[in-house]
Amino acid sequence: MGHTGTTPTAGWAAFEAAEPDLAATVRERFGQYTHHALATLRTDGSPRLSGIEADFRAGELWLGMMPNSRKALDVRRDPRLALLANPGEGTGMGGGDVRVCGRAVEITDPEKLAWYADEAGEPQPYHLFRVELTEVVRTSVEGDELVIRTWSPGRRLRTIRRGNDESPPRES
Repeated sequence: MGHTGTTPTAGWAAFEAAEPDLAATVRERFGQYTHHALATLRTDGSPRLSGIEADFRAGELWLGMMPNSRKALDVRRDPRLALLANPGEGTGMGGGDVRVCGRAVEITDPEKLAWYADEAGEPQPYHLFRVELTEVVRTSVEGDELVIRTWSPGRRLRTIRRGNDESPPRES
């Protein structure tokens, strides 16, 4: 498990090992659509939302970005990010709302970039980032309840359930 600043981080493989069922659900949600929403921070600290493709390969979550794109420049300056799986059409949520938060780690090693380009079939040049996770969240509706499952490195999986009434949320 990595540690950046005061927030512990973990690679995708560590998350998969810790919570295989949630990890499978998250991958499946990201696999339903090609394009997702990436939140980064602008130089003034305000959020920027950009479309992006997410790639799970060799036990890691990868993000590729066009050379000098705004989102690439954002995460090079401040690596914090949030990645929301495309929620799909209508109101069905396609199996739940899935969000991954973490830090982008830029890959600059030419051999690793060549490996990725070959594996993913992506033409160079591009910026390549590996995501170190700080939080994974899945929100879904089960019966009459909103169910929020949250995982962070070094913590157990939390499940919070909320009804459609004034009762307080409960952890199960």
